[in-house]
Amino acid sequence: MPPDPWAAYRLRWKRRRLLARAVVRRRQLSAVRDRTDAIRPGDILCFLTVRNEAARLPHFLDHHRALGVNQFLAVDNGSTDGTGPLLAARPDVSLWRTDASYRLSRFGLDWLTWLMMRHGHGHWCLTLDADELLIYPHWQTRPLDALTGWLDDSGTRMMGALMLDLYPEGPLGTAAASHSALTHFDAGNYTIQRQEPMGNLWIQGGPRARVFFADDPRRAPTLQKVPLIRWDRRYVYVNSTHAALPRRLNAIYGDGEALTGILLHTKFLDEVIEKSAEELNRGEHFRHSPLYRDYYRKILDGPVLWSERSTRLTSWRQLEALGLMSRGGWV
Repeated sequence: MPPDPWAAYRLRWKRRRLLARAVVRRRQLSAVRDRTDAIRPGDILCFLTVRNEAARLPHFLDHHRALGVNQFLAVDNGSTDGTGPLLAARPDVSLWRTDASYRLSRFGLDWLTWLMMRHGHGHWCLTLDADELLIYPHWQTRPLDALTGWLDDSGTRMMGALMLDLYPEGPLGTAAASHSALTHFDAGNYTIQRQEPMGNLWIQGGPRARVFFADDPRRAPTLQKVPLIRWDRRYVYVNSTHAALPRRLNAIYGDGEALTGILLHTKFLDEVIEKSAEELNRGEHFRHSPLYRDYYRKILDGPVLWSERSTRLTSWRQLEALGLMSRGGWV
């Protein structure tokens, strides 16, 4: 149900404040390669903020390019591993750089909001992290423009997705540096509720809740996202891509079963130990730093996420059968 008039008023002002923040923060961005003049009407765009992701970006770009992303718009937040040159060399990537604080930019959202205001208006836009790979029903045989065309025809401006943590069988940090090493996921142990006043879903669970937040699962990371939206310059993400404004963008299930996707979360490649040590020192990724310092320290111990209840990933149809995503009316 919609929020009361006072709550709706506050959400409108919140959206305006966040848009204004993005306009101010645009000054922190310096263009490295601006190829946005190549964007054409109907192009599907992907927005991301990255730092030291040279190892995983080739796979990320290839995967989403194969799905049908036409242009990538990326912000490099002070990378030192060659991420910038790697992205700048791709002809379908526009790249900006900043050394400003990731945390104080709303974890990169201020920068991406500005770029989406400028270049995303009227386009279907994917907003992702470099360790997220979008899949959806029929993803191997039906391109993104078929999906977005169906969403347009059905009058739907967004598609939600569950972030599904993938992990290896052995201890973290010992698997091969390949996405193929991330073979398993948790099929159950998820909780779901709707949050007010924005009406977004709040899903928690999976291996991170089970292993790292077993004493207080309510503090585990949020897994529901709305990564695909037909963008309007008046829209804004509020908390990563977990929720957006206006509020109606979070109604991803409506009155019945809806088409949803999965974000395959590839955080637990072998580099996770090194990256967690870096983020533990930087303290740039989370608002509640004491809580997540403990989280990163546990990752440094190289725990085993696999258990006897783990499920090996085989196909999107398996994920649909488990109730983790749905074709809705798209058959």
